Amino acid sequence: MPTQPPEQARANEPHRHRQMAESFGADAERYDRARPRYPVELIERIVAAAPGPDVLDVGCGTGIAARQLRAAGAEVLGVEPDARMADLARRRGVESEVATFEDWDPAGREFDAVVAAQAWHWIDPDAGAAKAARVLRPGGLLSVFWNAQQLPPEVAEALAAVCRRVIPDSPIDFGALTRSAVDVYTPGLDKAAAGMRRAGAFGEPERWRFGWERPCTRDEWLDQLPTFGAFTRLPPDRLAEVRDGVAPALDRLGGGFTLGYTTLAITAARRG
Repeated sequence: MPTQPPEQARANEPHRHRQMAESFGADAERYDRARPRYPVELIERIVAAAPGPDVLDVGCGTGIAARQLRAAGAEVLGVEPDARMADLARRRGVESEVATFEDWDPAGREFDAVVAAQAWHWIDPDAGAAKAARVLRPGGLLSVFWNAQQLPPEVAEALAAVCRRVIPDSPIDFGALTRSAVDVYTPGLDKAAAGMRRAGAFGEPERWRFGWERPCTRDEWLDQLPTFGAFTRLPPDRLAEVRDGVAPALDRLGGGFTLGYTTLAITAARRG
């Protein structure tokens, strides 16, 4: 779901909005259950392009991407600012340290790849790229990526309308729901690439793109809804209003539909 974080995001600095950035652990089990995974092609491409198996997963959350990377042969360490998310990642078998990436102490450790799945916009793009350059071995990859979810038009329009009614004080641009998800995410990708260039330690960033689809039932999508930043801190009664408001549009689709996704990545290699 393409949404914009609050006021600081309007100033193109979502990493400054720490309350939202660290709100996803309010229901970590739901997040881990409901959020989509990442294309196997992306995971395998990262593992194949890295000079070795050691991967640092920045903003690892509950370890969704980390577990996929491990299944592809990587050794993964997570860094996650929300202790609740990090705890679940550890219970799922992913070693995770609690810190923001900017403040995290690598203690002399180096890695063959640094990745961030659905998380790089919560990190200062300049400080993050510079920190990644310091912990990467020569030839190592910095790869940051997002799943851009494209809702069926009728669902997107219904959700935008109910959000404007139920959350009129929200600074989030709910009109983004009805626009192309790729277009909504593109400024963030541009910003990530610019940070890599300014770090002065990487080759020219590459853009990777993977299109895919995911069948989804009405209940599965409503289960996922509270995991998005617009709703993680919403009081239960207002969240219920949002869910009840969009449910008729889902029902008109017959109780199930196909979600379109485009996974967008910016990847650059650490120069020797």
